[in-house]
Amino acid sequence: MFSGNGPFAWFKWEALFTDWRLFASGFGYTILLSVCALLLALFIGIIVGICSTSQSKILRGIMRVYVEFFQNTPLLVQIFVLYNGLPFLGVVLSVTTIGVVGVGVYHGAYIAEVVRSGIGSISKGQLEAAYSQGFTYWQAMAYIIIPQARRVIMPPLTMQAVNLIKNTSMIAIISGADIIFTAKSWSSTNMYYGPAFVLAGLLYFILCFPLTRAAKKMELKAQEHAPGMIREHAA
Repeated sequence: MFSGNGPFAWFKWEALFTDWRLFASGFGYTILLSVCALLLALFIGIIVGICSTSQSKILRGIMRVYVEFFQNTPLLVQIFVLYNGLPFLGVVLSVTTIGVVGVGVYHGAYIAEVVRSGIGSISKGQLEAAYSQGFTYWQAMAYIIIPQARRVIMPPLTMQAVNLIKNTSMIAIISGADIIFTAKSWSSTNMYYGPAFVLAGLLYFILCFPLTRAAKKMELKAQEHAPGMIREHAA
């Protein structure tokens, strides 16, 4: 495997190790893009998720349209439209901005569903009790409902972060300087695709595996806490 002129020949790995700074730059860019997109997705997702449980049918309908549209159209198409469509409207965004907006808005729809489900897991009596104490809807959500729903929300929310990191690879189609684009552009000059994409996969694994493990641990804790929540609601 590592001898001769195979796809994983040792001299190809030596070339990759020589140019490790290129992959380190792509790794750093992917982290930056992921963090910025996740912050945007969290902001959108929390707002939309809360609005999706409001008493206003119009507001719930608008939020539903957003969620259904972005969940049922490919992220690849959305990024392509942002990159090629916006210039026709006189709006020219940098590749990084398109990546952050595209990935952030896309995953905001999924996070909104996570938040909505988490809110739905809390007894409606909690919201009614908050109203009786003079809280507004948003105050009740911020101080009473969301803190209680956190145990339910965090595991799937963490998995959404994992999916978001992997989906940043989509910006490679518009020449974003992420891990995948770096691997593709480097290997296209020398045809050393094997080592380049093995390293790319390893770098994504380094980012995603700890989050996946954390999500599983939080899910187990939430399951252990669930019987107590049931008894509390029953009381």
